[in-house]
Amino acid sequence: MIVARSLLAVVGLLPLIACGKKGSSDEAEVTPIVTVETAQVTTAAFTPVVRAVGTVVPSPAGYAELSAPAPARVARVLVTSGQAVQSGEVLIELDATALRATASGADAALTAAQSAYDRASRLAKQGILPRKAVDQAASDLAQANAAAVGARHIYTLSTLRSPISGVVTKMNAVTGATADPAQVLVAIADPKELQVLLQLSPPDAGGIRRGAVVTFADQDAASSPSVANGVVLTIGAAIDSATRAVPVRVRIISSTRPLRLGETLTGKLAVTGSTRAMSIPAAALVPDSTGFKVYVVKNGVAYATAVAIGTRGDSLVQIIRGLVAGQTVVTTGAYGLEDSSKVIVPKR
Repeated sequence: MIVARSLLAVVGLLPLIACGKKGSSDEAEVTPIVTVETAQVTTAAFTPVVRAVGTVVPSPAGYAELSAPAPARVARVLVTSGQAVQSGEVLIELDATALRATASGADAALTAAQSAYDRASRLAKQGILPRKAVDQAASDLAQANAAAVGARHIYTLSTLRSPISGVVTKMNAVTGATADPAQVLVAIADPKELQVLLQLSPPDAGGIRRGAVVTFADQDAASSPSVANGVVLTIGAAIDSATRAVPVRVRIISSTRPLRLGETLTGKLAVTGSTRAMSIPAAALVPDSTGFKVYVVKNGVAYATAVAIGTRGDSLVQIIRGLVAGQTVVTTGAYGLEDSSKVIVPKR
């Protein structure tokens, strides 16, 4: 009898234990409420903005490369890479012994050609030589004169001087080594004449005009600060066969830090004209495996919604498909949300 009563007591406790466990499980599965910021989907005037990656390059007028005028030995190197130089400053001196001998030989040949021409002219006037002999002597004299002028010019170039004021960006000369005319010994760039060479797709390049303002940053992100500003200088008339893009040169007007030749920057410039389009803040976009999605808020719940985007503006993104005007989307706090998350928007 006592055993039977004990069994009944245990059986009676089982529902209570089960209820206690069920209550604990429900509490563990409570979905937290996430605090977010939101914005409305609007239809308004929209100015598309093109973003493109570019490389810092020197301007044609602010860059110079110097080579040896003829094979010669490097006698002295007077500057180093990174050094500031002035226009006319001596950079490299070549051993001019052979160049001087060549110039002297050319001058001697010119003197002999002049004498031969004078003699042929005199004898032709006396009827001793035919006129064609004078013409041949004149041709030889012209060739000797050109050779002498060229040899003297090469001799004067044995001292390499900077044609512009700037900074030495490349130095390949080594004292005692032989310099070849095909080898660039030294390069100079004017840091005040830097440009950025952008590569734009043909459709984007079609909406760009000369004089358009360009803002540059180190990275393509809204939080990246501007490091330089410039204006479009030239737009390529043809597509580059290698990159399949249109080259666009931008002249740098101002910068917040020194720019380096060869560094990569991201440029942002507005396309000519504006259009009315449905748009949302760029911060609302969340990348996923198929493109982009946003979280539409309705009755305190955020629902994941796939969207198709068009062009980007300065801070807005054009929405082609997926949303309608007047809907509310999550901006700050969109990353990390899951579909059907409960959210709360602080009152301002």
